[in-house]
Amino acid sequence: MVKKLLPFLGEYKKEAILAPIMVALEVVFELLIPFLMARIVDYGIQGDGGISYTIKIGLIMIVIAVLALVCGGLSGRYSAVAGMGFAKNIRSGLFSKIQTYSFGNVDKFSTSSLITRLTTDVTNTQNALMMILRMAVKAPIMLVGAAIMAVSINARLSMIFIITIPILTVALYLIGSNAHPRFLKMLERYDALNEKVQDFIVNIRVVKAFVREEYEEDKFIDSAKAVQETQLKAEKLVILNMPIMQFIIYSSILAILWFGGNMVVSGSFQIGELSSFIMYMMQTLISLMMLSMIFIMLIISRASFSRIIEALEEVPLLDDENANPELSLKDGSIEFKHVNFSYNRDPDNLVLKNINLKIESGQTIGIIGGTGSSKSTLVQLIPRLYDVLSGEVIVGGHNVKDYKLNTLRDQVAMVLQNNVLFTGTIKENLKWGNENATDEEVIEQAKAAQAHDFIMSFPNGYDTELGQGGVNVSGGQKQRLTIARALLKRPKVMILDDSTSAVDTATDAAIQEAFRNKFKDVTTLIIAQRVSSVSHADKIIVLDNGEINGFDSHERLLESNQIYQEIYESQSKGVGADE
Repeated sequence: MVKKLLPFLGEYKKEAILAPIMVALEVVFELLIPFLMARIVDYGIQGDGGISYTIKIGLIMIVIAVLALVCGGLSGRYSAVAGMGFAKNIRSGLFSKIQTYSFGNVDKFSTSSLITRLTTDVTNTQNALMMILRMAVKAPIMLVGAAIMAVSINARLSMIFIITIPILTVALYLIGSNAHPRFLKMLERYDALNEKVQDFIVNIRVVKAFVREEYEEDKFIDSAKAVQETQLKAEKLVILNMPIMQFIIYSSILAILWFGGNMVVSGSFQIGELSSFIMYMMQTLISLMMLSMIFIMLIISRASFSRIIEALEEVPLLDDENANPELSLKDGSIEFKHVNFSYNRDPDNLVLKNINLKIESGQTIGIIGGTGSSKSTLVQLIPRLYDVLSGEVIVGGHNVKDYKLNTLRDQVAMVLQNNVLFTGTIKENLKWGNENATDEEVIEQAKAAQAHDFIMSFPNGYDTELGQGGVNVSGGQKQRLTIARALLKRPKVMILDDSTSAVDTATDAAIQEAFRNKFKDVTTLIIAQRVSSVSHADKIIVLDNGEINGFDSHERLLESNQIYQEIYESQSKGVGADE
């Protein structure tokens, strides 16, 4: 699993190699200190070495300790650089991968889950790598080195390790095998918690308008408690690691002091050797503790590894590998041939059924129908936001699958029902449609969308800062800005998905007039609830339960189509009642 993420080390491979090298040198120096200390006690103090020998070995110990400190500091620095760079590359790779997702892929994971994977899961992975680069190198080298040194001092006394190590190994295995699924469940609860936070922050104005703060707080507390419960369930297994380690360490120390002390009393063991043996024993047990910490960290991170890899290996439902990179849209003609569509790819649960439709380039087409009649679904197939289950969608004379996705979508501008603006100035938001647009072009399209006048009413005009999501402009103003942004693309096909519902009828009429006069060569599809918004169209599609019930001009539909007649009459009566 870790191997799949190692390529993300990228330009930080040098630091990832230097960190364990420095750790290895640090361990070598640390292993020499107990040996030298034993020499001081046995030969310097109690033996014939005297003060000069003691000072000499003491100076060597100081130099070795300084070298160990330097190597430890460098290993820490290199592992931090490698770990943070590794996390940066994973986040970039994961974000780039998410960019390739189709709507269906995003629906599968949910926004909150993807955010958790980009933040919490990547942080867990970063911490795991930093621990692996240092502890995973230091612990085994110290374990083997200290054990060898201990055996070389007294092989009989070293038998204590043969008893303690298997006990620790079995305990860690039992902890790890049971803890992993619990941590995976905990991260899923984090997803749910992030979803609640996201909903609350994005919709905070609605929450306050309906005085539902306490209700939302209760929902958040419930989610937080769910995270707490799963975390406690996972952690109560992990925390067993420390008492088990302490029991083994203290038991080993008591055994060594008892048996080693008896050997010293009997004269078969020297005090300096016993002291160095105890230090090597401590190093061995400390290395076992580090291995247990690595083990626990990997248990925690394993869930994050799997979630990141799952997102990275997700196959986009849409791809353009077989598309012709040289192909471009020659015009804005659109044709649907026997199109069937289902969001879950289920032929028994079709959202669109046997759609046959032909639209000439430059035509203005209205789309009308009841709620749930699949109006938005129909137009989302044109820029290939979803793929058809069967049949063909042809744009500009070619199947949409024959185009590179960027080529197709650059020529199909879509203003969605949910108008999205980004933090930044009005000009920066408009230039999302064309980052190279001049100020004159920006103003021209803003005027066409009937947005220029209200923009200039702000003190800073086009340089006015928009709050997150455009909270400081009204719904109608937001719609006009998104229309202007789409117009800056100068597309061959323009799709307006109920995008003038928040503007008054006079402004709506002015926008439609601008489309007729300035964008005659652009194929325009207008989804609307009001008949008045589409009555001027060359033809109007009447959708009913995912099927085309009518496709003709306003006048002919009034004569022949019952659904259209009912919509028109209900809206006409509503106008009369208001008057």
